[in-house]
Amino acid sequence: MLVVKKLTKIYKNVTAVNDLSFTVNEGKIFGLLGPNGAGKTTTIRTVLNIIKPTSGEISFFDQSITRNFLNEIGYLPEDRGLYKKSRVNEIILYFASLKNMPHTKARKQSDYWLNKLEIKQYKDRRIEELSKGNQQKVQFIISIIHNPRLLILDEPFSGFDPINQQIIRETILSFVNEGKLIILSTHMMDIAERMCSDILLLNKGKEVVSGSLSQLKKNFGANMVELGFEGNIDAIKNLSYVKSIDNYNNYAEIQLNDSIEPYVFLRDVANKMKVNHFRIIEPTLNKIFIDMIKQSN
Repeated sequence: MLVVKKLTKIYKNVTAVNDLSFTVNEGKIFGLLGPNGAGKTTTIRTVLNIIKPTSGEISFFDQSITRNFLNEIGYLPEDRGLYKKSRVNEIILYFASLKNMPHTKARKQSDYWLNKLEIKQYKDRRIEELSKGNQQKVQFIISIIHNPRLLILDEPFSGFDPINQQIIRETILSFVNEGKLIILSTHMMDIAERMCSDILLLNKGKEVVSGSLSQLKKNFGANMVELGFEGNIDAIKNLSYVKSIDNYNNYAEIQLNDSIEPYVFLRDVANKMKVNHFRIIEPTLNKIFIDMIKQSN
């Protein structure tokens, strides 16, 4: 497992990460979430030993992160950077060599992943000739080709269409079945909600909330309903027990006061508009994210 204890990083007068502790377990996807400037990238770079912490400890299977362990880590950065004039297979093999992979094995794995991610036909093309999405696939291959035990993915779905998002998502989930440790940093709360077992929500370098996603939803304790309707949502905005409404045009997610039973709300709404569907729901990760960040500011 990866264990981070009391991690702090201070740049001059700015505290980028403040007394942060968390654990990433095997066979789990750990969501590192937060708004821009929350400290996610600093945390990741510290784990990768790119920057040194001001204080705190980081251990990987009970040993300190050293150069020897870097070959067991795969990193997909948010800011993509590939040599545009290089050819696809050449750049993959180059990065594989930096992870001390034998050339024959690296070439075999390169062919495997190029084929699996459906870009084998571009193996001899220059990077600059590829679409943005296919360039990202190449960078994804670079991060996983050496079969790392720990995989750190920073916005891995950025720029992908839904079909390629599914390909990458299924690939990441296959690593879970292999028992890898995975840190996923993303702004896509719907994807994080479907993939992460545990999350850590940061704001201004500090932990806002952490734990298993299922427990966080339970602890959040919101009285939430989903309403599909025809009519004007303004008709229910003034109901005294409605705390908040997230309107998505033809349906809405509505938070009620804890003292009100959902059936009372449904009865009142049915008198005001046509109801197409109604169900009690758990708070979404997106809802938890927005509310907790607002509270922490």
